[in-house]
Amino acid sequence: MRTITLAIMLIVSSITTAQTTVKGKVVDDNNQPIPGTNIKVQGSAVGTVTDFDGLFSLTVDQSPPFTLLVSSVGFEANTITISSDTSDITITLKEGTELDEVVISASRTPERIFESPVSVERFGIKQIKNTPAADFYDGLENLKGVDINTNSLTFKSINTRGFTTFANNRFVQLVDGMDNSSPALNFVLGNLLGITELDVNSIELLPGASSALYGANAFNGILFMTSKNPFDHTGISAYFKGGITSQDVAGDNEFYDYGIRLAHKFSDKFAAKVNFSYLRGTDWAASSTVNVLNPATDRTDPAYDGLNVYGDEVSTNIRGVGQALVNAGILPAGAQNLLPDEDVSRTGYNELDLNANRAESVKFDAALHYRPFANDFEIIYQAKVGRGTTIYQGANRYSIKNFFLQQHKLEFKNNNFFVRGYFTDEDAGDSYDTRFTGININRSWKDDNTWFGEYAGAFATASLQGVLPEQAHAIARQTADTGRLIPGTAEFASAFNQVINDPNLATGSKFQDATQLKHADVNYNFSHLTADFADIQVGGSFREYKLNSSGTIFTDFDGPIRYSEFGIYTQLQKKLADERLKITASVRYDKAELFDGNLSPRVSVGYTVGENRNHNLRASVQTGFRNPTTQDLYIGLDVGRAILVGSAPDNLDRDVRVFDDVSGAGQTIIGGNSVTITGRAAYENAFSVTSVANGAPEAASSQIVQPEKVTAFEVGYRGKLKKFIVDVSGYYNQYKDFISTENVIVPYYGQVGDNALSLLALQNRDFTVYQAYTNSDVDITSFGVTAGVDTKIAGFNIGVNYTYAEQDFDKARDPDFQTNFNTPKHKVKASFGKADLFNNFGFNTSYRWSDDYFWEAPFENGDVPSFSVIDAQISYKIPKLKTSLKAGATNIGGDEYFTAFGTGLIGSQYYIGLTINNL
Repeated sequence: MRTITLAIMLIVSSITTAQTTVKGKVVDDNNQPIPGTNIKVQGSAVGTVTDFDGLFSLTVDQSPPFTLLVSSVGFEANTITISSDTSDITITLKEGTELDEVVISASRTPERIFESPVSVERFGIKQIKNTPAADFYDGLENLKGVDINTNSLTFKSINTRGFTTFANNRFVQLVDGMDNSSPALNFVLGNLLGITELDVNSIELLPGASSALYGANAFNGILFMTSKNPFDHTGISAYFKGGITSQDVAGDNEFYDYGIRLAHKFSDKFAAKVNFSYLRGTDWAASSTVNVLNPATDRTDPAYDGLNVYGDEVSTNIRGVGQALVNAGILPAGAQNLLPDEDVSRTGYNELDLNANRAESVKFDAALHYRPFANDFEIIYQAKVGRGTTIYQGANRYSIKNFFLQQHKLEFKNNNFFVRGYFTDEDAGDSYDTRFTGININRSWKDDNTWFGEYAGAFATASLQGVLPEQAHAIARQTADTGRLIPGTAEFASAFNQVINDPNLATGSKFQDATQLKHADVNYNFSHLTADFADIQVGGSFREYKLNSSGTIFTDFDGPIRYSEFGIYTQLQKKLADERLKITASVRYDKAELFDGNLSPRVSVGYTVGENRNHNLRASVQTGFRNPTTQDLYIGLDVGRAILVGSAPDNLDRDVRVFDDVSGAGQTIIGGNSVTITGRAAYENAFSVTSVANGAPEAASSQIVQPEKVTAFEVGYRGKLKKFIVDVSGYYNQYKDFISTENVIVPYYGQVGDNALSLLALQNRDFTVYQAYTNSDVDITSFGVTAGVDTKIAGFNIGVNYTYAEQDFDKARDPDFQTNFNTPKHKVKASFGKADLFNNFGFNTSYRWSDDYFWEAPFENGDVPSFSVIDAQISYKIPKLKTSLKAGATNIGGDEYFTAFGTGLIGSQYYIGLTINNL
């Protein structure tokens, strides 16, 4: 008996320790190697990836037979049955189409783009390598329906379907499941602090409302970036890019960008990776001197306010100053009548004097991956750290200098579920407001009362001597500017450094912030249990904000402000009619601490037709919503032209401001009166700006901000028509309680509607402008079409797409409300290239044309002219060195353009790059 038992144990032991090694190569139809191909054992997480030469080696802890699943983006998947150890297997993959690519974002489960229930765009490793843009993130601009608004060289804002500024809080960007938004700014800073190019595995973009699965703010669209898993992508890879940026104003300047990735699989249970990248260059300089108050005039206008000139926003009525001087006995009686009844502004400084135009991005991340059972169950710890310098255009132009953001995530997952938690922490670093820098440098050498007093006195004196008004203005400005600090001098540099390090906006311009957010997600897919009935998922999320700006952005003077929100969702997906009909239904419930709960349902239907199942029709209706942002709720910030005040109920009385030099109700006292105004006045005691401008003052109608909702209808077609891949979709969106801002005028005394003191306050110029965060009660709709055609002719890849976008908003019913639609009505994009024109050599080109459009934003409104852009690149592979070379240029021809009013003109960028061992 002992002998039999021992024999059985030996047999079992031999079975459990059996190993099979499979070696081989993966090639395409032309017998060219396919690097980065995924090879996995069916029914397990064991797998590997082919190297640069398409070679692989896989050791499996089981005896044959078993099946390998072989897949690569852009190719049709293949299955291979292994019956014995082998070392010379060759696997051929047939080239597929973009319809065969697999996406996860549309339904939170893997599915072909062809049968996705909603519009989805994918940008994979192949597209990243072939993009003519200098950076992979910029290459997203060539996707159909996508807008990229260029704020600076290192900060681009992605959006779809309109309604955006650079503070794009209607669009979500997730990197490995983590929201990449700044907690305080409420929007994504492009890829300034995002993912490194070498570590990108895939990028998916869902245009339009996605709240049913992804919650608040997935309103206009959502971008998913996933990184490479170190179990599948091992080794050391690196890249270096260098070149110049060329702009008329800034000249030709060098830039360089380099990065490295290290990943190692220590065993079937443990793997790790580290990424680092660094970019530095010179930003697109903003230098417009257009007079925003009167574009027909120039700097000779006494009230001149230049678009990219700061400090000249401070102005006053010069006759009123003269009256005060007469009252104080400084000027003789009647001298005020020598002064014109018009505004005069202080002399400002150009943005080029206040911003070094440095662009910089430093990114580091590390991840530990642990599979305790050597199967698909995985535990991941990931840390991301980034520091960047750029320009952000919001209510003002901000120099984001040494901005720091870190994220830490712990995730548990397998093929059926994930549970993740992460927190985001930011520090504004040495950032500052360029407008207040100009204002307070001026005040550092001469306060406003003194400057305007000298101006008025000099003007009156010159007028008494018979000097004409235009010359009197010039003499007055020259007199008042005596002692002005000149850029480039030590005195100017000293004042500049003092101002940008002072967070008090009365004397400084420092942007101070250390806001945090905590977030948790959970999702379970029951499809392995319910497949006979339907694929069912459930999930939820929780988020908490901690606002901490020390009173410089938010009204957190007495300590951090905290609030939270949560959501739960479920989705059911079912295939019918020989799997030609696919029905997807989702619903999500979200509840924010300050608002009532909200339901977001989605229903979509897809049907595949044709004998070869090459055509898919889809239709969907879904709702989206977004909660007011942290700034909508708790901001309390004076930006010069207006005071921004959030409308959370507990914020209305937190924003308290004292205004001096109030003349009073008909009194003539200068410097003696002061009043205290709270933010509540912007919502309860304010005039409409338009009504005051029209000479018939009426009460403003700004209400406390509420969540915004959209109902989105979409139909589409995807299919293969002979050699052509066609994707067409149309949408129609209906908005309710649309969130935006509205400027209002708050009188220092009186109650709006009293037809007495409040009107006197307007007459005496005893008022200030507030910007209220509110909803419009006017119906707002948008609609549009996207259409794309891709084909391959003689091996050349050709693609063309077109986007049409329009809004319907009755401006006359709510003249002070801005929707910030900010997208051209027509856009055309095209691409032409071939990755293997001849041995190891390829090229790619892209073309973009944008219609003109009107840009609305808190900084300034203005026209954006139409523009055309051509980008191109050539590439050469050196297989023996596992290296590729790439040279390219963006905006060939150098016709400078801009995508938002107030930003620097975008010039050309020329680069050459080298990449080593990037699979």
